[in-house]
Amino acid sequence: MRFRSSVGAALGALALVLTLPTSASAADGTFQYTYSGLDGRPQLATLVDPESRVCHTLPEVADEDASSPAHSPRNRTNATVTVFTEADCEGAHYTLRPGGQASERLKMRSAVFS
Repeated sequence: MRFRSSVGAALGALALVLTLPTSASAADGTFQYTYSGLDGRPQLATLVDPESRVCHTLPEVADEDASSPAHSPRNRTNATVTVFTEADCEGAHYTLRPGGQASERLKMRSAVFS
């Protein structure tokens, strides 16, 4: 009888754990940056609620041979973002606090959010 109670309690605990909501691992808000379009004109791009602790290579500027880096980041998320000069979160980096922004002098190709 004791074994059945233990198994029942364990299964109940497992069901409870599986149904509890987990906190989303994403920065809330938007991250904006500017890049040069195919016609050379500045274009604005946005990451909405980007996933945290994951490297985001900016798709418009991922290929160093085909594009110039993005610039002028605006961190409108609730997380700190570190931007990198190269794709795959490589190269020199700079950190922007939530609400922070930088000028067009800050060049970047990827970012990771805390």
